[in-house]
Amino acid sequence: MGTSYAGEAKPDQDVRVWMDGCYDMVHFGHANACRQAKQMGGYLVVGVHSDEEITKHKGPPVFNEQERYKMVRAIKWVDQVVENAPYVTTLETLEEYNCAFCVHGDDITVTADGVDTYHIVKTAGRYRECKRTQGISTTDLVGRMLLVTKSHHEPDDMLPDRENTRRMSLCKESVSPWTGASQFLATTNKIIQFSNGREAKATDKIVYTAGAFDLFHVGHVDFLEKAKSYGDYLIVGLHSDKVVNRYKGSNHPIMNIHERVLSVLACRYVDEVVIGAPYSVTMELMNHFKVSIVIHGQTPCDSDVDGRDPYEVPKGLGKFQQIDSGNSLTTQDIITRIIDNRLTYEKRNKKKEAKEAAAYDAFQKLKNENRHESAAVNIEQDQLAKKD
Repeated sequence: MGTSYAGEAKPDQDVRVWMDGCYDMVHFGHANACRQAKQMGGYLVVGVHSDEEITKHKGPPVFNEQERYKMVRAIKWVDQVVENAPYVTTLETLEEYNCAFCVHGDDITVTADGVDTYHIVKTAGRYRECKRTQGISTTDLVGRMLLVTKSHHEPDDMLPDRENTRRMSLCKESVSPWTGASQFLATTNKIIQFSNGREAKATDKIVYTAGAFDLFHVGHVDFLEKAKSYGDYLIVGLHSDKVVNRYKGSNHPIMNIHERVLSVLACRYVDEVVIGAPYSVTMELMNHFKVSIVIHGQTPCDSDVDGRDPYEVPKGLGKFQQIDSGNSLTTQDIITRIIDNRLTYEKRNKKKEAKEAAAYDAFQKLKNENRHESAAVNIEQDQLAKKD
């Protein structure tokens, strides 16, 4: 296992907490779990599984391990990342990184053999749970993209609207007890929890950038890290679903505005988010936020509905800068990965959901028998017992 540090936190803080997972297509649900785990101690260590381990137990990940390591490091509540963490969490791992206990969501994850991946730390009493974020999962996001993929073969008037996408995430075939996501409902409290609460100081150089930031990925992380380097306080303007759909077309955005807000707020390089920002950067916006420089990447930029350059104002003020983050990955590239491996991911999702359903049944059986809830769940043994 390799290790790296994120931010400026030091490993000598009190109560070190361990958390691990695949962190494939990192979204605000993953970030919220990290936020909750961090609150249980003073220092959060996150183990990320390798491509080999994930493929063995769940099926091929969408993002490779190097991309996933970088994504987790960018979550602002993460202090340290451990690469190639074991799929089954052991006491030896907790001891090696001096962690008091392990934290996971209130769902069950199992190995390829159907064994609860946290059974060792549960039995030892070194396991804590955090609440799973309802309405979002990697499985659900893959499902949304697969729906778009199939619909591309239909006539233009048959293209799905956002309601169709929502129904796909709710359909019976994509529902498991935990990861078959329902519609995410944003609240002001959740946004406050994700916000760093820091206002810009009078001496801060304010950097502004805007876009869709859909399916928040490692390309966005590299871009935002570089954008932040141009000043002290980074504000990200997020375009509304309607605006994004106008310039992206089809069924974009894959994630709605509320989901995208939390995904961007969870990034350690972001200080503030403007929800439903105007497509054109206006003088009013520049003055209101006291913007020193407006940053745009290498992505081609469409004209506004009136035909004007959306960056006309900052360019006229000499406050516009186009940058190259060095990472050419785009949201479309992610969707293409799903399309190219459509059958593999569909098979993976169905297999994963079946295992989760079996784990859930076994878990409920343990509860009904009044056995200790932290006991290990072994799906295969439970199913064999049913046959006997």
